[in-house]
Amino acid sequence: MLLADNKIICQQCHINIITLYYSGIYTYIRCDRMSSEVNEYLENVLENIGGCGRFQFLLNFFVLGTKTVVAWSTLMMSFGGVVPDWTCTWNTDSGDKYMPNSTFVKQCSISNSTINPICNSRQFDSSKSTVVSEWNLVCDKDWIVSTITTIQMGGLLVGAIISGQIGDVFGRRITYYLSVIILMIANIIAAFSVNWQMFAALRFCIGLGCGWYLTVFGIFLAELTPAKYRSFVLSFPTWAIGTMSFGLFSWILHDWMHLQIATAVFCVPWMLGFCFIPESYRWLVSNKKINEGHDVMAKVAKINHAPIPDKEKFLKIMETWGDEPDSRTYSVFDIVRHRKLLKTMLLLSACWFSCGYGYYTISFGVEQLSGNLYVNMVLLGLMDMTSIFAAPLCNFAGRKWTTLVLFLIGGITGITVGVFQFIDIPNKGQLVNGFALASKVCVATGWYGLWILTSESYPTVVRNVGLGVNNAMARVGAMIAPQLVFASKHIPGISYLLLGGCFFLSALCILFLKETNKQALQDSLEIVIPQPSTEISVVSPTSTTKQGEREGKTVDENQRL
Repeated sequence: MLLADNKIICQQCHINIITLYYSGIYTYIRCDRMSSEVNEYLENVLENIGGCGRFQFLLNFFVLGTKTVVAWSTLMMSFGGVVPDWTCTWNTDSGDKYMPNSTFVKQCSISNSTINPICNSRQFDSSKSTVVSEWNLVCDKDWIVSTITTIQMGGLLVGAIISGQIGDVFGRRITYYLSVIILMIANIIAAFSVNWQMFAALRFCIGLGCGWYLTVFGIFLAELTPAKYRSFVLSFPTWAIGTMSFGLFSWILHDWMHLQIATAVFCVPWMLGFCFIPESYRWLVSNKKINEGHDVMAKVAKINHAPIPDKEKFLKIMETWGDEPDSRTYSVFDIVRHRKLLKTMLLLSACWFSCGYGYYTISFGVEQLSGNLYVNMVLLGLMDMTSIFAAPLCNFAGRKWTTLVLFLIGGITGITVGVFQFIDIPNKGQLVNGFALASKVCVATGWYGLWILTSESYPTVVRNVGLGVNNAMARVGAMIAPQLVFASKHIPGISYLLLGGCFFLSALCILFLKETNKQALQDSLEIVIPQPSTEISVVSPTSTTKQGEREGKTVDENQRL
């Protein structure tokens, strides 16, 4: 493009674009046709350099494999917060034992009109060691367990917010590996906590690492995976594998300290990918690091044994995207300024809040289900395996309608569980377990569909920021979940009734979102919506005056959208 007489002229399209004065900064609108050409090239080049080849297998093995460790870290309190059976040794005021031949299981006080029995010491069931038995968190301290979990989820919230911006400024690769390092260090230190306050602080750090990873990993994979494989990759049930293996190891180790150490150790193998996994070439190109972007393409092609893209053609196409380097740092304010992107972000945020609340309400409420704790943990993880069906469903029926239907069914089953918990009916335990598992299927699978829809709804320059905001809303829901699980011990059914209401609202929000199935990822902000202006005209030098007027009206219409 050339700059002349306060106009930018696209030499290939022969379109004049008047520069704008917006928010105190002179700027211009790139030619959408050329931005689209760059976007299509970046999308199609993946197929030319091997498609879903050896490189993509290694990339997904390491990046998705890390999610198993993240699942362990996130769900630690579903075992660590369990209250083992316990009894008290009761003494009278005079120091004599009170009713020494009687057993009072999980009883904080004894009503007696003549004497005031005092719990001298508590004995916890030795079949499992949790933070409850470690620091005696029962009776007047029972609120601490849900508070620790909420603090952990607060870490996920902060991690989601921070990593969104860091991923867009410093790159996907460095953000991803920083999350693994945080998890490795925080988990090993947490195992040697000397009190619950220290443990809670370290759970916040662990949550920070989890939120950091969960924000960036999907973007990292989506930008290096061909479109037709993207939904399968993002919905591959590594989280489910993590949750099931966590239930298995909880049964084997049955000690919260050993689980913390094991989680830290399992972080090490996934760090080995640092040697060969490069930065996303989409991020490099979007940040005008053109040569580095081509180097990444060449590296991917070599690993896939495919031809290296022609550098001259690549550079020529990149030139059509603007000669001036884009040194601007994008933030959430760029989304807020654009009406369509703001609407998309708000609707998606409501859905992410529901998913965060619903998923962790069911996961952290596993203790309230009937039957064996470890079996229920594995079963809940097994329900996550159904997310593998999210990929074909999203490709066949579309991201939007797949997610909407799953949210509706999840809402119905959630309300059913809440009603059953509130009333007394025959086979209550089995019915509650069955509908809770069904709700988990819909929540987990629907969340994967939502993840795919979200990752394809933002342009590259703000994709990580947008996903970070949505991920943060999920963590707000996850922070509330432990408190509602705690409240449901006193008000049966309240956590699941709220779950059902949230998912009905989310299904309504999905109706107003755009379908992204089989659409190329957008890179520039301008493709999604032009920047606001008070004056803009598009005039083709070869067109008639009447045609030019029609084009000007079209642009005006686009500005109003």
